[in-house]
Amino acid sequence: MPTLKRLSLAAFSAVLSSAVLSSAALPSLAATFNIDATQPHRHWQSMALTLGDERHFRAVETHSYSDATLSVNATKGVCDLPWLEMRVTLAEQQGESRAVNLVPTRIRVDDRPIIDTMAEFITERGDDGFYTHFYLNDLQALIDQMSQGEQLFIGFDQQDSDPWYMTFSLDGADNALHRMQRLCNRDDG
Repeated sequence: MPTLKRLSLAAFSAVLSSAVLSSAALPSLAATFNIDATQPHRHWQSMALTLGDERHFRAVETHSYSDATLSVNATKGVCDLPWLEMRVTLAEQQGESRAVNLVPTRIRVDDRPIIDTMAEFITERGDDGFYTHFYLNDLQALIDQMSQGEQLFIGFDQQDSDPWYMTFSLDGADNALHRMQRLCNRDDG
C-alpha cells in the first residue's frame, strides 16, 4: 500500500461532514467517561475509561493525525471481544445518533496481505466526531500483526470518488495493546 495515494484527513472529513452534519445545534448529550491509568507507549497510549459501573480499556494512537485517533478497545466482562475503532473530529456536535454509511474497506499492516472488510460510519448525538467501526472476522490476527508492525494502512471506498487512505503509526502499539488487555483481564478478576 505505500504506493497508494494518501489524501488529507481534512479533505476526507469535509466530504464526510457534508453527509453527517445536522442543521440544528443541540446541547451535548454524549457520554463523558473518566479516564485513568493512562500510560504513554511512544506513539500509542493505554488507559481505562469509567462511567459508573461501565469500564472500558483502550490502546489508542493519537500521533498520526491531529483530528483522528485509531483505537483497540475492550470492555469489562468481555475482554476477549475487543473492537477496532477510528474517531475523526468534525466541525460541530452531531444532532442525532445514526449509522451514516457502510463502505468496503481494506486494512493492511506493513506489506502483509490486505484484509478486505466493511466499515460503518456512525455519529453520536452531542458528540463532535464520527466513529468508524470495522467488521473483522479475525481481529486477534490483526492485533497480532499490529503488535509486530510499523504502520497500519486503511483504505475506504467512496463509490464514484477515489478511495480515501489513512496511515497510522504502530510505534508503541505492542506495549499499549498488551497493557490494555492486562488492565481488562485484571479488572475482570
